[in-house]
Amino acid sequence: MMRRWLFPILAGTVMAIGAYHATLLATPFALMQAAIMKVGKQAPANQFAFSPMTTAENQTIVRPSPDLSYSVCAFDVSKGPVLVDVQPVPDHYWSVSIFDARTDVAAVRSDRDTKGAPARLALMKQGQTAPAGYDPVRVGYDRGLVLIRILVAPASTFPTIDAIRRKSTCKQV
Repeated sequence: MMRRWLFPILAGTVMAIGAYHATLLATPFALMQAAIMKVGKQAPANQFAFSPMTTAENQTIVRPSPDLSYSVCAFDVSKGPVLVDVQPVPDHYWSVSIFDARTDVAAVRSDRDTKGAPARLALMKQGQTAPAGYDPVRVGYDRGLVLIRILVAPASTFPTIDAIRRKSTCKQV
């Protein structure tokens, strides 16, 4: 009697393990693809979209911080490196994070790293080279997201911060 059930139990276990691993591999790509498509509605590839300050009515992500200003660029390095220039915001915390198509963090820079200077990053895949003056950031996939976060405190400083952050660029070489 047990022999009759052995093969179906083993087959079901193998299929469950396969489905589990396929889900683990596919979920990050699916989530990032959805995020890239959402950003693509706000700005074309390799160009920043500058979001207004978050309110309950306009939040585009789950649980955003209401005291952070967000700027995002969906990048594509398939045709060459993408240069990211982030303008520093004096006396405010800011950071730029690079996420690849699998949601892995490829690089992070902040006001503490640059000590008041702009962050200059060249996003590229294997075989591409960074122009002089740019920190090379190798990404394992052609597409991903660049996210700039700036602390806006007090809220009355947002207009000044907004003018500075709009000087940041994300562009293909």
